[in-house]
Amino acid sequence: MPVFGFFEGSIQLVPDGTLLFHLALIAGMVALLNATLLKPINRILEERERQTKGRLSEAGQTRALIDEKMREYERRLRQARTEGYALMEQGRAALSSERERKVAEVRSEITRWLGEEQEKLKKDTSQVKQTLEADARSLALRISRQILQREVGE
Repeated sequence: MPVFGFFEGSIQLVPDGTLLFHLALIAGMVALLNATLLKPINRILEERERQTKGRLSEAGQTRALIDEKMREYERRLRQARTEGYALMEQGRAALSSERERKVAEVRSEITRWLGEEQEKLKKDTSQVKQTLEADARSLALRISRQILQREVGE
């Protein structure tokens, strides 16, 4: 085989006993690496994965708890606002009824005062009429006396 003769000093591609030795050596190294390096690394990675998932689930539970508390807070806030608005409305209604009561009192007081003043005016009017009538008679008598220049009877 002249073609193979050209490669006499090089690697042979024909399998022999060393191939089995090399395969056994590689398998041993893989087993040794697996036992000494890869298994501890895999165990560490699995532990990290477990802790990460645990923390993620814990974070999810915390998030759910926060969301629930936030909903409860918003519900209570709406309820407090509603109660506050109801109290404000009750206060307004109370103030309005108090104002109406005071206005009614003032109106009744004004009506009473107007009645009293009208009575005073009637009395004063009658007094003024009487005084005017008396003054008019007296003035008429005086004018009559001066015109007639004698005593005129009433």
